[in-house]
Amino acid sequence: MDVLWICSLFLLLKVNLGESCVSEQFTHSGECCSLCPPGHGVEVKCGTENTKCQHCPDGTFSSPGTLSPCLPCARCPMGIPELSPCSATQDTHCDCGEHFYLWRGGSGTVEHCAPCSKCGRGEGVVKLCSAQGNTQCQPCGPGMFSEEKDATKPCQACSQCSESEVEIRACLPNSDTLCMGEMQGSGASSGTTRSTPHNDVGSNNILAYVSVLVAVVIGLLLYVAYKCWMSCKQKRALSKARAAELGTSPEGEKLHADSGVFLDSHSLQDGQPCKGSKRDSKQDSRLYINLPVHRQEEVERLLQEGGGSRGGSWRHLGAALGYELEQMELFGRGEAAAHTLLSNWALQEGSTLGLLCSALARIDRPDVAAALTCPTQGMSVV
Repeated sequence: MDVLWICSLFLLLKVNLGESCVSEQFTHSGECCSLCPPGHGVEVKCGTENTKCQHCPDGTFSSPGTLSPCLPCARCPMGIPELSPCSATQDTHCDCGEHFYLWRGGSGTVEHCAPCSKCGRGEGVVKLCSAQGNTQCQPCGPGMFSEEKDATKPCQACSQCSESEVEIRACLPNSDTLCMGEMQGSGASSGTTRSTPHNDVGSNNILAYVSVLVAVVIGLLLYVAYKCWMSCKQKRALSKARAAELGTSPEGEKLHADSGVFLDSHSLQDGQPCKGSKRDSKQDSRLYINLPVHRQEEVERLLQEGGGSRGGSWRHLGAALGYELEQMELFGRGEAAAHTLLSNWALQEGSTLGLLCSALARIDRPDVAAALTCPTQGMSVV
């Protein structure tokens, strides 16, 4: 029993010492570790024995109440004036200017003048930023709050609702109390909310974020609509070109029905419809779609092999006929790009040989124009 009583007394004394121990560190035997006085640094850390301190030599310093060794004095960056020199009890103070402080690296050497930090929401300033060091913050305790980032404001006391108001939201570390005033109406009660100016700032920030989000969503919708419209436009152009290749487009069928022309055996072999125009009419008024198939194939072959010393290619012809770059890129995905281009152009109104010859002249392709102006064979006119 005596041993048990002695152990209990020892533990009780240790707890009492822990409550009053400033350093909050103890030796192995339970003794509170002593702090080094100003101008002294730790020589031997507290452990088996209590802390052993030594006076800081020249060029070093130690802050009051520390358990760390002496630190080397800082040197002001080039061009930054010195406010006060280093001593055994304080570091060098440099004039970094307003809202800046002297930042020290992990090794204790000076890096640069850094901007002062701001305490976040739910935190208050306990020490202002100065030449002595950066801003120091601490969380807001019960009954205190801070709603915005700031480098100077401490935590503020929470507001109290009056007798005529109802508390609808309690005070939090990052927001003040929100109260609603009661108003007597005809058999019903209504109210108006009262909040601090900090709440108004928070509401304005929320409105700004919502506005930015709405603008981003509208921009995305417009972008998607534009891409869908371009995709549909390309699909229509491609479908039109493929229909022309198969001879199944509505415009081609109409030309077959309205021609009123009978073909001889050579025309039947070519499978090329002819327009019912007289032979003595001008050549530039004939439609390209009425040329025999073998003539169209010759024109397409020359264009497909064009370029270089022989003049422009089918891409140059497409540009001369008014096609956009996106449409020509679509035509170029197939193996017979020149055929797709001319088949698509032949379905348009006014696609005459004269217009085609003018375009060929602009891209310097007289060889293709010569293939167009050769006498047409196998065409009989009623």
